[in-house]
Amino acid sequence: MRRSVVGRGAYALARVAVIVRAPAGWLWWSGLLAAGIGALVPGAAGREIGLPAGAAMFVIAAFVVFGVRRRRYAALADGASRAVKGAILQDRAVTLRIWRRAHRWWLLLAFLAAVGSSFALPAAGGLLMAGAALGLWGKAQWLGRWEREQDALLWVRTESAARGGAAGKGVRGYLTTGAAAGDAAPGGARRS
Repeated sequence: MRRSVVGRGAYALARVAVIVRAPAGWLWWSGLLAAGIGALVPGAAGREIGLPAGAAMFVIAAFVVFGVRRRRYAALADGASRAVKGAILQDRAVTLRIWRRAHRWWLLLAFLAAVGSSFALPAAGGLLMAGAALGLWGKAQWLGRWEREQDALLWVRTESAARGGAAGKGVRGYLTTGAAAGDAAPGGARRS
């Protein structure tokens, strides 16, 4: 990991793991709710097919979401530079609120699509959403392991992350701070 200081002046940083975790809670609970509603609907395929198919989709979604862009995250983390002292560290709650506000309509559409899909395959859409949430939590924990091993926290400039997420094309690199910086623990969870 490079330790050079990059950039001059003040700029805002958001925790990478917090951005990764941001949709997980909403996807998990709304996915379980959609699956519960879907289990009440007989559906075209029937519960005997819908529930096992949903369980398979849950597992597949968790593994796929966990694996997507991991090489990019790893490359950005390994090339991370030290943040300057003037950097403004965004609170965990602010990062979550900004992400969810920017994506609230997509999250609502995903919930409605999951409930609607139950008329064809009961509970499968909701379990797919819950599996995606599990994959995001797993990826955040994987990033947290890197942070604990390096004794450093990964941050991304907020204007870069706003355009395509924590590993989007607009992100040219991550920045690091000491492990005590900010209000989120390694992996993006609340500090106890």
